[in-house]
Amino acid sequence: MTNHTSDLILERMMALHPKIIDLTLDRMLRLLDALGNPQNSLPPVIHIAGTNGKGSTQAMIRAGLETAGKTVHAYTSPHLARFHERIRLAGELISEEHLTQVLDECYAANKGENITYFEITTCAALLAFSRTPADYTLLEVGLGGRLDATNVIGTPAATVITPVDLDHQQFLGETLPEIAGEKAGIIKRRVPCIVGPQQEAGLEVIEAVAARNMAPLTVYGQHWHAHREAGRMVYQDEQGLLDLPLPNLPGLHQVQNAGGAIATLRTLGFDAEACEGAVTNAYWPARMQKLKHGPLVKAAGPAELWLDGGHNPAAGHALAAVLNELPKVPTYMICGMLNTKDISGYLHPLAPHVTELHAVSIPGEAATLPAATTAQAAQGVGMVSFEAEDVASALHRIVENAPNARILICGSLYLAGNILRHNG
Repeated sequence: MTNHTSDLILERMMALHPKIIDLTLDRMLRLLDALGNPQNSLPPVIHIAGTNGKGSTQAMIRAGLETAGKTVHAYTSPHLARFHERIRLAGELISEEHLTQVLDECYAANKGENITYFEITTCAALLAFSRTPADYTLLEVGLGGRLDATNVIGTPAATVITPVDLDHQQFLGETLPEIAGEKAGIIKRRVPCIVGPQQEAGLEVIEAVAARNMAPLTVYGQHWHAHREAGRMVYQDEQGLLDLPLPNLPGLHQVQNAGGAIATLRTLGFDAEACEGAVTNAYWPARMQKLKHGPLVKAAGPAELWLDGGHNPAAGHALAAVLNELPKVPTYMICGMLNTKDISGYLHPLAPHVTELHAVSIPGEAATLPAATTAQAAQGVGMVSFEAEDVASALHRIVENAPNARILICGSLYLAGNILRHNG
């Protein structure tokens, strides 16, 4: 089997529904029933929703579970370089042969009916998980929660809601309470739910949904706390205090994501060793990732090259906080975003930390913002900005004028994925 085999099947799956996003569970339940309902045969599920921090929190929960000697399935989206990244079976990325097999089965069982790409590939992941022994299954919501394709698990071991903010308003609602209501749709009857830092309007909705479902909550600021102190991470809950290393994922926001992961592990009965493993052993690409090899790094010379996939206002604030803590070096952004995102909201908190922004269009993405639009939005928040034909030409111009700069490629996971695919 070659990668080309699964790519061809995935391409066929794109044509099974006229819309990329169409939130409902009817098509999922129909296909899962045709497949023998594999969602009912999974190892205990931890289901994770939220606007920001889902992937990082999942990575830290997985690291903690694996430190404790557990085998873990994990489902995440979108992928960065290869689709296989979305499905991890008992700790290992799904093989090309196994992926092709389950995709083929799902395509055949669907019998040409309408179903979205995300729905049918989620069915493939659940089918693979059901056939491979493991101790836990981590499911990351794709979009929202209540009607997301992953929300087909009757009684998970736990649910997790990371920070909720405005994003995907065209699908989830215009207000924070509406969006929080969609995220809270993963809460199940009497199943413990761990809640990360929330704005008050969102937390009220989450608490109301939990109360209706008699689901015990473990809420940041009420039942657990996490902060940085003297170069360490201090976590405290009703079970006691943990003095831990700082997360190896950089940024103050990762302390709070780590807190959510630790609260989940503690809820499930894991010890301090697993909690330390969560913060020290997690790896999650394109989250303020320092690039260390490849042609772009070579082209950057002595300049630092970083990659981040955050793409909404909350991600902009988190990234600004990271930049504020790094050594004071002139920082240049190479930025490309999708046209569904709040670009001004993302760029505004970053403006004080950035010397120049070089705007690019995201290669191969129909929904990319044109570089000219990104450059204009940057000027609107007070940044010096330029258009660039592509990342390589932007990098060349920056290095030519500021050879010792810090260069941050950012604005979209799709841009980050393009960089990881082509930078080796």
